[in-house]
Amino acid sequence: MSPSPLQLILASQSPRRRELAIAAGWDIVVQPPPEAAEQTALPRQPAEDFAAFVVRLARTKAAAVASVTPPGDRAILACDTLGDLDNEPLGKPADAADARRMISAIAGRTHRVLTGVSLWLPHAAAPSGWSVRDAYAESSVFMDHLSEHAIDAYLATGAWRGKAGSCGLQDGLLPLRLINGTADTVVGLPVALIESLARTDDS
Repeated sequence: MSPSPLQLILASQSPRRRELAIAAGWDIVVQPPPEAAEQTALPRQPAEDFAAFVVRLARTKAAAVASVTPPGDRAILACDTLGDLDNEPLGKPADAADARRMISAIAGRTHRVLTGVSLWLPHAAAPSGWSVRDAYAESSVFMDHLSEHAIDAYLATGAWRGKAGSCGLQDGLLPLRLINGTADTVVGLPVALIESLARTDDS
């Protein structure tokens, strides 16, 4: 018998994460965290590596939803995705100029993409009512060289908005190639990792 689908509150407004969750067969309710949860999160600290940073951001989102959601039948899932080029974070672009800067820096090079995961499972024995499981997945992506004209054409599509590193592997609009890891990690929802976390015994 196949395992029952995960029942999740997806703490994200990303349509790409929602599509991946539905494709995985999960039973989801979408409840994005308040914008303040991301806006008030501390920036990356001097001694904090990218993995710890992106997990902390995911946990901040999940905690914001948990603070207004009593434990019930559904787990809370939050993810956060960042690119890393030369130890510099590639988050969501502030505007088209910021997107141009990121695309120009990535073009012709390989960069890392990390997705942090924070999964809060209802747990009656836990003091908070939640059992928290954090992890991250990492992939590497290469982008071919781009001319200024090609960058202009991409920026005109608006597809850079809301995407870590200003680009999306799934869009097919840029010459991106997955070098290692998984495509769903790059998109922002590492399905196998999340299912593994959900089915790990607490004992």
